[in-house]
Amino acid sequence: MHSHEKMGSKKDPAVLTRSSENLVRTDAPSQARACSAILIAGPTASGKSALAMRLARRVGGAVINCDSMQVYRDLRILTARPSEKDEREASHLLFGYVDAACNWSVGLWLNDAEGAIAQARARGLVPILTGGTGLYFKALTQGLSAMPQIPAALREKIREDAKTRSSAELHRVLAASDPLAAEKLRQSDRQRIIRALEIFEATGRSLFEWQEGQRPPPLLVPELCVSLFIQPAREELRHRIDRRFDAMLGEGALEEIRCLADRRLDPSLPAMRAHGVPWLLSHLRGEMGLEEAADAAKADTRRYARRQFTWFRHQMPGWSWQPPELAEEHALAAFEGLCGRDIGAPRLGASKIGETR
Repeated sequence: MHSHEKMGSKKDPAVLTRSSENLVRTDAPSQARACSAILIAGPTASGKSALAMRLARRVGGAVINCDSMQVYRDLRILTARPSEKDEREASHLLFGYVDAACNWSVGLWLNDAEGAIAQARARGLVPILTGGTGLYFKALTQGLSAMPQIPAALREKIREDAKTRSSAELHRVLAASDPLAAEKLRQSDRQRIIRALEIFEATGRSLFEWQEGQRPPPLLVPELCVSLFIQPAREELRHRIDRRFDAMLGEGALEEIRCLADRRLDPSLPAMRAHGVPWLLSHLRGEMGLEEAADAAKADTRRYARRQFTWFRHQMPGWSWQPPELAEEHALAAFEGLCGRDIGAPRLGASKIGETR
């Protein structure tokens, strides 16, 4: 089965998961739309994955990916996906199951997340959703407006035209047809600009008019979830980001990107724009040295982390912001209060987890 095929209906959700070294399809029975879960967000390199693993051991949980780049199987190292050792120690769902040639969306992920949550519940595991993609968490807890289908021919036409234009040029084109979307989107947000152009061309309505439409009930009710945002000190986060990128290079990130480059994929695809990918591709093309590429990638990642702080502060009210050293204690106390039971000793094997995963 191809990793990008549609992954089950709302009535019969299914997800891709790992069984030994192979990807298999696991059908899960339907669950109530509202269910308790632990949600762990935070800026990149703040230690979300490590915390999720520790909590999975303590409460008996399944770690479910809530990061738009960690869905891509081509980018294990550069997106800091959980290691194979972590995947053996605790159930991990929705990590590395999409091919880099696919343009995965929040809607597709949300459909997959419904199946993953149902699968965890069916196995008696607590869903622990972790990642840095705020829009995924917002869709999960606030619902997602229905978006129109874009005819394949129109999408291909717009994307072919976009290949010859800079992001600033595309933003000017959008401003002429859909000033509402142009006002809300940054000039550098190339993918969403292209998406807005597609929607306006297909429907005559702004992307944001569609997004403000009626939403179905969310998969998770926030009041029934432990919702945690990890908040490292800014200077410490800067050091974590830099150390992690250096470690990624040591683990083989450049070879990972070399393999990705060999596929000659459309540079506008999300996987081709993951943090660090464009700069390492520039290095491989001989346009800059490795040190210069690494410094640029680190700077991009630091800017992204600042945007994550800002976005969550304005878009996700009601979340508990905790420093990394207090996050586990807070999450366990909140979960015990929510479930009305003592957690007790770890329910899965214990081992030391790296700080920045």
